[in-house]
Amino acid sequence: MSKTASKMISLGTVAPEFYLKDTNSSEWLSFSDLKGEKGTLVLFICNHCPFVRHIIKEIVMIANDYRVQGIGVIAISSNDVSKYLEDAPEFMTEFAFENKMEFPYLYDETQEVAKAYDAACTPDFFLFNNQNKLVYRGQLDDSRPGNGIPLNGNDLRGAIDGVVYNRIINPNQKPSIGCNIKWK
Repeated sequence: MSKTASKMISLGTVAPEFYLKDTNSSEWLSFSDLKGEKGTLVLFICNHCPFVRHIIKEIVMIANDYRVQGIGVIAISSNDVSKYLEDAPEFMTEFAFENKMEFPYLYDETQEVAKAYDAACTPDFFLFNNQNKLVYRGQLDDSRPGNGIPLNGNDLRGAIDGVVYNRIINPNQKPSIGCNIKWK
């Protein structure tokens, strides 16, 4: 299990636009279609990564807690499926269903979206405010597979609360750690 850190791009970066197929609905959707009234969480995940599997229930709880408060939630998988078949779109649909993901799970076949966001790992989190400017890029919390620290989502939840309630978000953010994106 490789450990790759997120790249921590500059806060204030404007969300790159995209147009990708949702493996849950088979619709083609853009950032503009999916952004929330108060802000938008874009997360890069995949089906097979043990780091993602470790936190997927917390991700779903966060999505359910905050979508009703005006936060758009968008999951994207950018892995090369020729080398990692378990991340193919049909398995993404199955993964989303099994984990009760009621938010779009988009397939980035060309990997152009991952490159535009400078995504490096799964999971990799990007939180944008209502002006589509990056206010958080970092970890969910300190829990990792096998480290014994319970999941709570505190880091990400704190940032989302900042967006929802118009609070200052601490710019000192810890990078996410996960499997590297499987590039072509």
